[in-house]
Amino acid sequence: MSSKEEKSEDQNQSSWKDFIYNPRSGEFMGRTASSWALIFLFYLVFYGFLAGMFTLTMWVMLQTLDDYTPRYRDRVANPGLVIRPKSMDIVFNRTDPAMYSQYVRPLEAFLQQYNDTEQEKNELCVSGEYFDQDNEPEKKVCQFKRSTLRQCSGLSDPSFGYAEGKPCVLVKMNRIIGLKPRGDPYINCTAKREGTLQMQYFPAEGRFDKMYFPYYGKKAHPSYVQPLVAVKLLLAKEDYNAELSVECKIEGTDLRNNDDRDKFLGRVAFRVKVME
Repeated sequence: MSSKEEKSEDQNQSSWKDFIYNPRSGEFMGRTASSWALIFLFYLVFYGFLAGMFTLTMWVMLQTLDDYTPRYRDRVANPGLVIRPKSMDIVFNRTDPAMYSQYVRPLEAFLQQYNDTEQEKNELCVSGEYFDQDNEPEKKVCQFKRSTLRQCSGLSDPSFGYAEGKPCVLVKMNRIIGLKPRGDPYINCTAKREGTLQMQYFPAEGRFDKMYFPYYGKKAHPSYVQPLVAVKLLLAKEDYNAELSVECKIEGTDLRNNDDRDKFLGRVAFRVKVME
C-alpha cells in the first residue's frame, strides 16, 4: 500500500511539473511559446484599439467645449442668495466679544478682497449700464469698494455692529455666467414678528448695480468680485433675548424669488438672537 501511495504522489508531482513546463513538448503552462505570443499580440491589439477609440472620442468631445463657458449647465437660470457670515443661526451676546467674534472674523476675512486699495486696480464703470465685454479677450472688473458698505464695512466699526447689538449681514447673489437681470434689482428684507424691524441697507436702498453684470466665468473673469448688499438690523432693547426670523429677497427684477421647490431661489432666510 505504501509503494502505491508513493507512486501516486510521484505522478501528481510529475504532472504539475509538466503543466508548468514540459521539456518534451516545450510547453509552458499548457501552451507553446508561439501560442503565448499570439495571445499576447491579440490582447495588445485589442486593448490598443480600445485605448485609441477612447482617446479619439475624448478628443472629439473636447473640440465641442468652450474654455470659458460651459456647454451644458445644470444650474438654474435664476440665482440664489447667500449671506455672510455663513450661518443660518446668528446667536451671540453683545457684551461678550469672544462670542460674536465667530461672526466678525469671517466677515473681515471675506471683505479683504473688497479693500479699497485692491479695488482701485479695477475699472471705474458707468453706473446703471451692463458692462458687456463679449469681444474683449481679457475681461475687466468693475470696482466695488468696501467703503461703500459704510457702517457695515468694518472700517469705522470693526465689530460690524455686533458690539452694539445691531449686527450687519452681507447678502450676495450666486454667480451665473451671462446673467443680465432686467429692471433695477435690489434686496428687501423683512422680519417675521409683530411690527416692522428697522433696517439700513448699504449701498443705498440695497441695490445691485447693473455694471457688475454679466459675469463671464472663472477663467475669463478671474478677479471678478460679486456686488454686495449689507443689511444692518437695527434691533431695539425689546428685541433682545428673542429669536427673530429674517428673510431677504431679490426684488425689482425679472429674477424669481418665490419657488416652493427651492427656498434659496432668489431669497435667503436666517435667524438672529441677540442676548445681553
